Amino acid sequence: MSIIITEECINCGACEPECPNTAIYEGAEDWRYQDGTSLKGDVVLPNGKQVNSEQFQEPVSDEYYFIVPDKCTECKGFHEEPQCAAVCPVDCCVPDENHVESEEVLLGKQQFMHPED
Repeated sequence: MSIIITEECINCGACEPECPNTAIYEGAEDWRYQDGTSLKGDVVLPNGKQVNSEQFQEPVSDEYYFIVPDKCTECKGFHEEPQCAAVCPVDCCVPDENHVESEEVLLGKQQFMHPED
């Protein structure tokens, strides 16, 4: 499952630079699938959704930092634990019960966004 940032977020920004997938954005910030990934142009995500990776998307939250579920891999393939949760001073980075994914799926997303050369 991906991680979600709850409304307890104090907007400190500690989590954003820790994300290896660039899945964390400041509240009200437009985002793109290509940010911090190898994705280019039109792609079909592992979940079957068709997107243009270069097109800006609407923010998930206007009030506090947010995590894009399609880009979150819980840091699988990079770290032993989600880095956002590890550095959050108020423990507001928690598992997202609405986006439950197996370790295999999370690793597949990681490989899709960051294929080895």
